[in-house]
Amino acid sequence: MSVLSDTTQKRVEQELVRAGLITPEILTQLKSKADKNKTPFMSLLVSEGHVSDEQFTKIMARINGIPYVNLSNAKITGSILDLLPQDIAEHYMTVPLGEMSNKLVVAMLDAQNIQAVDFLSHRLNKPLKVYAASEAGIRNVLKQYQLRLSNDIVGDVESGAVEEQKQEDSKNSKSGSNIKTIVQDSPISKALSTILEYAATNRASDIHMEPTESSYKIRCRIDGILREILKLPKSAEPALVSRVKILSNLKIDEHRIPQDGEFTIKVANKAIDLRIAISPSIWGEQVVIRLLDKSGTSLRLEDMGYKGRTLRAVRNALTQTSGMVLTSGPTGSGKSTSMYALLQEVKSDSVNIITLEDPVEYKIDGINQIQVNSDVGLTFGSGLRSILRQDPDIIMVGEIRDRETAELAVQASLTGHLVFSTLHTNSAAGILPRLLDMGVEPFLIASTVRTVIGQRLVRRIGEQQETYQSDAVETAAINSALDDILPATEEDQEKVSKDLGYGDLPLRGQNAYTLTRGIDSVDAPGGYRGRIGIYEAFEVSPKVQELILRRATSAEIQQVVKSEGMISMREDGMLKALTGATSVSEINRVAASNSAA
Repeated sequence: MSVLSDTTQKRVEQELVRAGLITPEILTQLKSKADKNKTPFMSLLVSEGHVSDEQFTKIMARINGIPYVNLSNAKITGSILDLLPQDIAEHYMTVPLGEMSNKLVVAMLDAQNIQAVDFLSHRLNKPLKVYAASEAGIRNVLKQYQLRLSNDIVGDVESGAVEEQKQEDSKNSKSGSNIKTIVQDSPISKALSTILEYAATNRASDIHMEPTESSYKIRCRIDGILREILKLPKSAEPALVSRVKILSNLKIDEHRIPQDGEFTIKVANKAIDLRIAISPSIWGEQVVIRLLDKSGTSLRLEDMGYKGRTLRAVRNALTQTSGMVLTSGPTGSGKSTSMYALLQEVKSDSVNIITLEDPVEYKIDGINQIQVNSDVGLTFGSGLRSILRQDPDIIMVGEIRDRETAELAVQASLTGHLVFSTLHTNSAAGILPRLLDMGVEPFLIASTVRTVIGQRLVRRIGEQQETYQSDAVETAAINSALDDILPATEEDQEKVSKDLGYGDLPLRGQNAYTLTRGIDSVDAPGGYRGRIGIYEAFEVSPKVQELILRRATSAEIQQVVKSEGMISMREDGMLKALTGATSVSEINRVAASNSAA
């Protein structure tokens, strides 16, 4: 919410009291609280529930002499939505309401912005009649664009899917299973293209096509959260799955076993690689599509969220000429991206770098990358044996999945190679017992593993944001996580902040902290846009080596590395929340406790 001029704020205060929305006494208390907390008065007014966003928008419209319309429950017909293209509506937060006297009637979030109104009028080549509406009202109408698109897809699919499948079955029975029978402009092709384009445009990492008893549900994972975007009729499932199989060069008539494939699409002049996984379920075939869009990904450690002690531990590992650097985390936590960032740091003409990956997600000049292909016997194990005969200096193994790969990676590090790899564990400390579980001897782990990294991805707060004071729950969470980390005195602030890499940190033990939250919008659902990593990293010290040799648990290792100065993922996350990169609730969602993190 923008800061108002003194004159405008006084008029707003008068309107609030005149309309009976607030008493003079509460108004005085709120103004005092806003001054004390250095919080915009209007933001405090809305956040504490004294005035709704809708009421505030109506008051501002009256003050600015602009007509107001409440769109929170409005239903706009398709013919009216056609008056303003969806991309323009979303970009300018403007929605059409109809036509009147040769003017296009629109509702705008920033209706008093004369320059924006003039620009939009010239863009549309039509005079505008402008109303003011709240963000919730505008977003309600914007959703109807997508709903209408969904209805159009469903209608097209219902009319064409069954006939397409009949034609396909007929042709396949005559000509074999791999003939591409669905034409490019068919309803199914259009539906798939729309789904893929929506996912790519909205920065989705995955698309889930899931069969149910009566429908075919489409969901997208955006910034780590799955959201349903479409529900197709059950009759669309066979043709849609067949279309995906055709594009992925998979067997169309195989429905009993999982299949994996890939293909590439182009959206907004960007090539996006798609990884396809199809598997049978009780209600049909499930399709998961992973989108690999490399264009917007930075491979700089600092841009990814590495800071302070964690960044120094990782950079120290890169100075080694042999040993293992291991990264842990669940699927989709950014482990591979971290590996690529490490390779970027050590890449030079003086070293031979070879990778073994499944799949190769980023193609990097100057690095020899090998794609695992188990169908022809090229597994991580067999590929690693081959790599060792190619005189590498640095090896990256996409994932250590079994004892054979673990032992080969250890042997490679013992023979003078620097080895990067990943494992699936809950924390950095859990990597070492995991290698023990795989059958690797303790003395080999202790002598080869140099640095261990744990990570998760959390949603990043969007560009539109506001500050506020933490509530009791948030304050307790921050104090619990950072009580021994934040500076105790003002004299320590600069030293501690520099050590942790997080600017000017507040003193510990406060009753409330200044935090940041994103403003919910079309571009930033829930106030978030994009993701950033939270990390923990430690070097294998003599004390940790002793723990490995006596097969200590991950909890024991965690306790020792914490005493040696490691910042845990939860602590790193809370530091990021304090410095405005994410929120406390997001850290609680992803790293629920120190033991889990």
